[in-house]
Amino acid sequence: MQTGMRQGPEIWIRGPVTIQEPGAPGPAHAQAAARRFSWVGTHGGAGVSTLAAVYGGHDSGRAWPGPGEPASVLLVARTHAAGLDTVAGAVEIFRRGQAPPGLDLVAVVLVADAPGRLPRPLAQRVRSLESVIDVYRVPWVPAWRLGELGHPPRETSALVRLTGAAR
Repeated sequence: MQTGMRQGPEIWIRGPVTIQEPGAPGPAHAQAAARRFSWVGTHGGAGVSTLAAVYGGHDSGRAWPGPGEPASVLLVARTHAAGLDTVAGAVEIFRRGQAPPGLDLVAVVLVADAPGRLPRPLAQRVRSLESVIDVYRVPWVPAWRLGELGHPPRETSALVRLTGAAR
């Protein structure tokens, strides 16, 4: 820091500072249990059961989570046109406040409907969706077709961090 310049309040430097009493428990985030999720498919065949098996969490199928099930929702759809239509509609339900009370939309998870890159019109629709909500992409995994679920694909490290799945 240059001589003669005043230093701002500590909050400007490090963020909020809390004073902890000796012997008091640590911060709540350090003790909180891992966040639990409900995977909700926006159409049949979205991949909810596979994602729940690979990443953990509650498999809600195509229904909203019920009482006692995790209220944090990950909407799931395939990357084909029909899948992108249904997930956009489900996001809109949350935006309008029409989802069941108490549910929290965390993100959208898009599962590749085929190997390779998305055609431009579908990629543009994904970018449009990404402009309103966090979107996680899961690539085509040939082994999953054979029921070999194993570990999450390496390309999904952000989703692994979100869900707390073991690698």
